[in-house]
Amino acid sequence: MTDSFDAIVVGAGPGGSAAAYHLARRGRRVLAVDKSRFPREKVCGDGLTPRAVRSLEAMGVPTWEPEWARVQGLRIVGGGTVIELPWPELSAWPGYGLARTRYDFDALLLDRARAAGAEVWEETEVSAAIVEGGAVCGVVASRDGAREEVRAPVVIAADGASSRLGLSLGGRRLPARPMGVAARAYYRSPRSKDTYFESYLELWRGRDLLPGYGWIFPLAGGMVNVGLGLLNTSKHFGNVDYRRLLDTWVASLPAEWGLVPENRVGRARGGPLPMGLNRAPVARPGLMLVGDAAGAVNPFNGEGIAYALETAEMAAEVAEDALRAGDPRELRAYPERLREAYEGYYILGRAFVRLIGHGAVMRGLTRYGLPRRRLMEFALKILANLTEPRDGDASDRLINGLCRIAPALNTVVGA
Repeated sequence: MTDSFDAIVVGAGPGGSAAAYHLARRGRRVLAVDKSRFPREKVCGDGLTPRAVRSLEAMGVPTWEPEWARVQGLRIVGGGTVIELPWPELSAWPGYGLARTRYDFDALLLDRARAAGAEVWEETEVSAAIVEGGAVCGVVASRDGAREEVRAPVVIAADGASSRLGLSLGGRRLPARPMGVAARAYYRSPRSKDTYFESYLELWRGRDLLPGYGWIFPLAGGMVNVGLGLLNTSKHFGNVDYRRLLDTWVASLPAEWGLVPENRVGRARGGPLPMGLNRAPVARPGLMLVGDAAGAVNPFNGEGIAYALETAEMAAEVAEDALRAGDPRELRAYPERLREAYEGYYILGRAFVRLIGHGAVMRGLTRYGLPRRRLMEFALKILANLTEPRDGDASDRLINGLCRIAPALNTVVGA
């Protein structure tokens, strides 16, 4: 058995590294473990909205470096319409987005955790949780061919969509809540210096319009991330070769992007998107789940990194309070924090996902919504979850009001 820690973080992606960083900054002895050696590749769109940027700024991440692609807004293509929407000007959020490959990004965040004082074990497999008296109090880890028990009164599971640790302790997916799947590939492109995320709202399989969208996100170094995401509200979900669909869709894109086979870098990859807090429980004595492990992906737009960073910071704050109180097994404040932050918004998101699962609704939104700029500026705020929390304009007040009343409506309609 090794020395004990104040907290163990399982998984060193954005959520795990952020949790380790925030705890270490508070002077806690924290261990982050991951089965991989960094840097390593990860399936993702690589795009960061202003919501994610705010979390990075709070961690002191140098977002001005040339390795970042700086993004000023979203360009939406669909129904014969192209509309460019700069990020809304809000005092609560930065006015820019970013993009960087997860190969670089995750290693950067892990280095931030190290610099804050976290101990990091790479190439370390966690095979089980240690549970005593009904509370999680450590993990069984294997590294360098040796198996050892590592103790801590708080364990944070940041081990991704599969969350083997959470599942091993009775965690489950909530089947009524949405799931998605994404596939992406990298291409060298003459338009890699574009300053907008580009989103395509028409993904077809035969005559069926699929619920989801395609994207082209600029990256530094002359590349772009090209991908698509689909929702489980489609009858085709689970019955599609997503990489083949990606190839077919990419072949239909404008030639000026240069997305031809000889410009592809590496192979296409895919992965799941657990949405709308579709995992339960997110906490039990001694354990909290963050990011994809908690199913925290935004159902409106498939964004996961921002919510991994935010849930990680919340978990670190709850852990610190519990450790200070001398009863770290009691982490009941964490689900309350998640409900306060996301419940109403995610209820709206789940309703949106069900709506666009109907092809006629998706066609109507694309055909009649996109040409109306004021409507699309409103849509960008709600899709990206970017409003002034107080004293905003009429659209902010409307969105915030809908989020407040959504839980009450949910008890009536069962969202």
